[in-house]
Amino acid sequence: VPIPSKASSLSALSLARDSLVGGITNPSEVFCSVPGRLSLLSSTSKYKVTVGEVQRRLSPPECLNASLLGGVLRRRAKSKNGGRCLRERLEKIGLNLPAGRRKAANVTLLTSLVEGEAIHLARDFGYICETEFPAKAAAEYLCRQHADPGELHSRKNMLLAAKQICKEFADLMAQDRSPLGNSRPALILEPGVQSCLTHFSLITHGFGGPAICAALTAFQNYLLESLKGLDKMFLSSASSGHGDTKASEKDAKHRK
Repeated sequence: VPIPSKASSLSALSLARDSLVGGITNPSEVFCSVPGRLSLLSSTSKYKVTVGEVQRRLSPPECLNASLLGGVLRRRAKSKNGGRCLRERLEKIGLNLPAGRRKAANVTLLTSLVEGEAIHLARDFGYICETEFPAKAAAEYLCRQHADPGELHSRKNMLLAAKQICKEFADLMAQDRSPLGNSRPALILEPGVQSCLTHFSLITHGFGGPAICAALTAFQNYLLESLKGLDKMFLSSASSGHGDTKASEKDAKHRK
């Protein structure tokens, strides 16, 4: 790398900091393709792993070592010279993986998923939440548990308050601009909040944010169905009260 001029000293500092992990030239270049871990045998999917994704897996918050990275990429890092071969191949694309480094994050089931499969899983989870979650059945069941006419007004206020809080949180998650793959969208939220959301996205490889949005959508549908059920209960209680008033008037006329 040529030495920059004094006028670009800030860029030099940034370049030096980035070179601690490596000096990759093309993050969108495909490093390898791996079969999906969650695919059925009849429809095995393959996901392309880019050089940028490998760099993200070697960087915080995960900082994978050669053994874990080899497992993610379906390479035998624990076999004889497996780790050295992997490190040599990474060096060819500008990534430095020191021998004996320790991982920085706890290993979970999501650790084994590459970004393509994690995003695919989030998309399928969102579709299932939207089409199959029994929001109406759950709302009707709980409405029957709280059918006391004296509690209807207070329960409706609680549901409206929950709906407002849920909407605020959903709006926050909708403004999340965590990097997805090699995309770098423009930020909307304050850096302090966005950096925490980005950490969560990196540790889940793009699954976390969309999955939470999908769960919030299911919960919002439940709140909406609950409010509809309460409105029906209000109408039925009002009509029954009106009928009781008419009956009492008839009885009074009859007594006269």
